[in-house]
Amino acid sequence: MNAPEGAEPQRHTLFDDAQALLIGTLFVSIGLTMFRHLGLMTGGTVGLAFLAHYGSGLPFGPLLFVINLPFYWLAWQRLGPQFTVKTLSAVTLLSGLSELMPHWLGYSALNPLFAALAGGALIGTGFIILFRHRASLGGLNTVVLWLQERYGWRAGIVQLSIDAAILLASWPFTDARRLGLSVLGAIAMNFALAVNHKPGRYVAY
Repeated sequence: MNAPEGAEPQRHTLFDDAQALLIGTLFVSIGLTMFRHLGLMTGGTVGLAFLAHYGSGLPFGPLLFVINLPFYWLAWQRLGPQFTVKTLSAVTLLSGLSELMPHWLGYSALNPLFAALAGGALIGTGFIILFRHRASLGGLNTVVLWLQERYGWRAGIVQLSIDAAILLASWPFTDARRLGLSVLGAIAMNFALAVNHKPGRYVAY
């Protein structure tokens, strides 16, 4: 629901932001654990880290952290130091959780279609939580969020276009079935973003 006209936006407290970073990255890490278990792909800098992980065999968490490093300059210049610190914290949390989650959460049976849809929805919901507390998972999410704030471009639509290119680049490391499931996961993730994260809908800061 939109805020009443003339109402002063609420300010997030430090606790509000801290719990959002933790819960948002937790949701994303659970979705990514489903994807990794089945060898699925996703988009954004997470997808780039997946490409590097599948292609080199190096650990996913550290790759995600390193790939995001060049994007912090844009975040600092365009979205400010507060956003940059929150984003760096979120990426660091996700990098750690992504390495720990397979030890905490195992699957004796995981339906691939369910994993693609539920995992994508969890990742999208995690993004929304982070976005609403002026944070992201760095990299391309930072660019997408800046484009929405600067030009009003819908985050879900822009993210979907970028994700499609990254999914196509994963063809050498996957097969048609996994790629199709990955596309479903990307649609579920970006559907959650497009429907629930619209400019002006959430006014706290």
